[in-house]
Amino acid sequence: MRILFITSTRIGDAVLSTGLLNNLIERHPEAKFTIACGPVAAPLFEATPQVERILVMTKKKRSMHWVDLWKECGFTWWYRVIDLRNGPITYLFPTLRGTHLLRDDKSKHRVELFSDLLDLDIAQGPVLWTNEAHEEQADTLLPKGEKILAVGPTANWRGKTWRAENFLELCQRLTAPDGPLAGVKIALFGHVSEREQAQGLINGLEESQKIDLIGEHSLPVVYACLKRCSFYVGNDSGLMHMSVAANIPTLGLFGPTQEKLYSPWGEHCATVRTKVPFLELFGENFDHKKTDSLMDSLSVDMAYEAALNLWKKQS
Repeated sequence: MRILFITSTRIGDAVLSTGLLNNLIERHPEAKFTIACGPVAAPLFEATPQVERILVMTKKKRSMHWVDLWKECGFTWWYRVIDLRNGPITYLFPTLRGTHLLRDDKSKHRVELFSDLLDLDIAQGPVLWTNEAHEEQADTLLPKGEKILAVGPTANWRGKTWRAENFLELCQRLTAPDGPLAGVKIALFGHVSEREQAQGLINGLEESQKIDLIGEHSLPVVYACLKRCSFYVGNDSGLMHMSVAANIPTLGLFGPTQEKLYSPWGEHCATVRTKVPFLELFGENFDHKKTDSLMDSLSVDMAYEAALNLWKKQS
């Protein structure tokens, strides 16, 4: 029995789809899975159980990446094909139980949308996997047996990135002697290409307190590190959803993206958003590529109060 699972190019959407993937794995323990996704998201699936192949779909002109996928998968009889990208030729793949194509719905959270594809009674939140090598590397990066505040100060778009000086003040207040995470280490997460966004936070934290993980660590190693943390706060990003999968209290900061679609999923999660409503953040001549942060109406006081409430709820 073989199942083809086609998921996103983006890390966030790929992580959000893993609950559906895990459900399929648990329902079909004898199945072999082929996972097709974009190159950035592909490392997420390195340690996924029952995976036979990971096919990297690098975008090409005239949708030729779908033709490449057909060459790899079009001559296999699949038990099921799950396509979360609604590809132009996926319905041509031969299947025994049919092809499930995602139809987008902007009224539903992505977790609910993905779960509805197979009519699941309970929406399935993110699940990720690691192997022994990932866990061993995480052991070398984080101290054992300590509480750690995880911070995601970066994002793939400047508009949804809270300013570094705000993260610095929030971290200092959360870890102050009278804060909920008094004296704990602070682990900073992000890709090396995003380092400039977080430089003010990196420079502002005490050397003895910070653990700088903004670099080129693989996604499974990052996930293994997140599992060792006690609390997470960060921008709306794939890293935020990885924190959800790590099952630690997760606070997502929102502004120019919609939490009804992308909020961290689960009872151990919360969001806080800008005072300026979503639709009012975009001016008449808005330029997605040139915009500065659109998060300035989210104050440190607002974020601290949300973090404190989530910490109390989970304690």
